Amino acid sequence: MPSLAEELDSLTAEGVLYERLPDHAVRCYACGHNCLIRPGRRGICKVRFNADGELRVPHGYVAALQNDPVEKKPFFHLLPGAAALTFGMLGCDFHCGYCQNWLTSQALRDPACDGAGAYVHPIEAEQIVAAALRVGAGIVVSSYNEPLITAEWAVEVFRQARAQGLRTAFVSNGNSTPRALEFLRPHLDAMKIDLKAMRDRTYRQLGGTLEATLSTIRSAYEMGLWVEVVTLVVPGLNDSPEELMEAGRFLAAVSADIPWHVTAFHSDYRMSDTPNTSAAALLQAAEIGQEAGLRYVYAGNLPGSVSNYETTRCPNCQRRLIERRGFRVFSNSLTAEGRCPDCSALIPGVWKSAQVRGEPGPAPQAISAR
Repeated sequence: MPSLAEELDSLTAEGVLYERLPDHAVRCYACGHNCLIRPGRRGICKVRFNADGELRVPHGYVAALQNDPVEKKPFFHLLPGAAALTFGMLGCDFHCGYCQNWLTSQALRDPACDGAGAYVHPIEAEQIVAAALRVGAGIVVSSYNEPLITAEWAVEVFRQARAQGLRTAFVSNGNSTPRALEFLRPHLDAMKIDLKAMRDRTYRQLGGTLEATLSTIRSAYEMGLWVEVVTLVVPGLNDSPEELMEAGRFLAAVSADIPWHVTAFHSDYRMSDTPNTSAAALLQAAEIGQEAGLRYVYAGNLPGSVSNYETTRCPNCQRRLIERRGFRVFSNSLTAEGRCPDCSALIPGVWKSAQVRGEPGPAPQAISAR
């Protein structure tokens, strides 16, 4: 039987996000590590490797393929209530001790993940898109592992998805590069980006840098992608009021209309001794986000225990526009153009007939739809 590494190496293609260097070395630009990879070696992600001066990257398989509510990603301002056909591969450029998808994300890094090969299924991009159409999905999403390190495969899928009128999205840790974002932008509608902390020391423990993530949030927003940000509130790691306020103020400075999801940690992987996030702590984090100036703050992973922080309200007249519990949408009174039916305020997001974006200030403005 082939090893997991041999199996994954057989499901690869030449990458796009790299340059050739002297002595058959390559420089990979898929994520913020910008790995220098010499012949026969692998990048930090373990799934991109140098074969005689050519960068080989994951291609032509999935390790997960599931039709989810888009709210599960979570996206709350991207076609609410729509189904999102979500695919994932193996590998990650981070090594978070609390990862909920560690069996797939830590493949080739943690020997406990060697069984992940059982989840690998060869597939064509056309088959993924056909499955999305068959189950009535409105969105195709790359998630479960870190999609930046499998960006070339995602773009192949997304090209075909958009040709069929489907939206496309990334669920990412945000450790991107300008070159990767430019490569993705023509094929991508939205990004959910993790803002894991506001301390660079914490980021380095997880495998990245704070500035790379902050830069990705700014750049993705400025490029016109629809951006939503998630902070998993982990007791003792990033849950101080001061750090949460710093995160909220950073996002508000980019745009007060970026939805911020503060979600509850539960013990997992290598952090089984850390207590779960309480509802009270999550409510405090959401209140801090509002105090920081954000118009759309949501609390997740504790359905029914977070007051009104699962509901989208009009920031102008406070009408309840989209009512949710967990991943389920119970009502949606937005107009097709994304307006409040009472006061006609434009709510930023990707709605039925358009993408609209608000700008800082009292009156959000529409931009043209892609």
